[in-house]
Amino acid sequence: MDKVKKVQSALGENAAAFDCILVSSQVNQRYITGFDFEDGYVVIGRDFCVLLTDSRYIEAAKLSAAPGVDVRCMSGSFAAMLDGIMSDHGVKTVGYEETRISCASKDRLGSQLSGRELVPTDRLIEKCRCIKTADEIERIIKAQRIAEAAFDHILGFINPDRTEKEVALELEFYMRRHGAEKASFSVIAVSGTASSRPHGVPRDIKLEKGFLTMDFGATYEGYMSDMTRTVCIGRADDEMKKIYNTVLSAQLAALDEIKAGADNGHVDETARSIIRDAGYGEYFGHGLGHGVGMEIHEAPSLSSGAKGETLKSGQVVTCEPGIYIEGRFGVRIEDMGAVEDGGFNNFTKAPKELIEL
Repeated sequence: MDKVKKVQSALGENAAAFDCILVSSQVNQRYITGFDFEDGYVVIGRDFCVLLTDSRYIEAAKLSAAPGVDVRCMSGSFAAMLDGIMSDHGVKTVGYEETRISCASKDRLGSQLSGRELVPTDRLIEKCRCIKTADEIERIIKAQRIAEAAFDHILGFINPDRTEKEVALELEFYMRRHGAEKASFSVIAVSGTASSRPHGVPRDIKLEKGFLTMDFGATYEGYMSDMTRTVCIGRADDEMKKIYNTVLSAQLAALDEIKAGADNGHVDETARSIIRDAGYGEYFGHGLGHGVGMEIHEAPSLSSGAKGETLKSGQVVTCEPGIYIEGRFGVRIEDMGAVEDGGFNNFTKAPKELIEL
């Protein structure tokens, strides 16, 4: 099922709530139409889909938009164009993306849609995006393969004279040179004492001895990957090896629990209990994982707060336990894959044994 029909089907199931959605989110616009643009709107109802953009994008939109998308160039009064589209299709209630627009934008839309009721969509499009199709999974895997190749490359790039910034930039440059649109997010490469910062910012200093944590991903045709590997600059001492192996054991145990129907909070607790039993519970502060797709953080969540929610086949999630001891060092190991009825289809093929450089 293509994305236009998928969203239209979901709209049909919510027929009593609103007649159409005025899509203002760039990522949701691309999800529905297949075209990536910054200025304009998509209006989608149960039997129509209109992409509105200006003259800068119109030619590209006509070439790239998915079948079933009516591409129109915005001209004159935007309010009049919307009124014409909605009048043609008998629209009385309009869904708006309440988590994607500001209060000021909502008020402005209200004035432009005079006589029609604005209704929040309750993240209807995001819910459609949560379950990936085969072609979406193929793109995510391609993004992951690019990231893995970058990891293989960086192991030969790292030496004591490199800086954290140089490692982060080299990872990004490699991914972009080998097919990525961009990095999925700002690359993390933090060493030594800074490795205790889960989302540390790469510094313009030479790599410190000890752990080097690298968290990165590639974007391919709009879909993202996410992986983390921690290596050691120099030799790891016994405590460092214990912490690394504790994180790895926690991750492997949680990966075994991921399958359709599993409780999200239970999967998190599986990893957390291993870290807690090893004496490091207070040093694992974030959730175990999150969804990945066209955005780096999507539904679902693997965390204690998600207890009672269940994983569904077709969701793509990360599994990334960590231990972070402030001022000393930290370790995180992250894989990503698809939830299936019988288990977890792990897309991540990079090695996980402790690498000492």
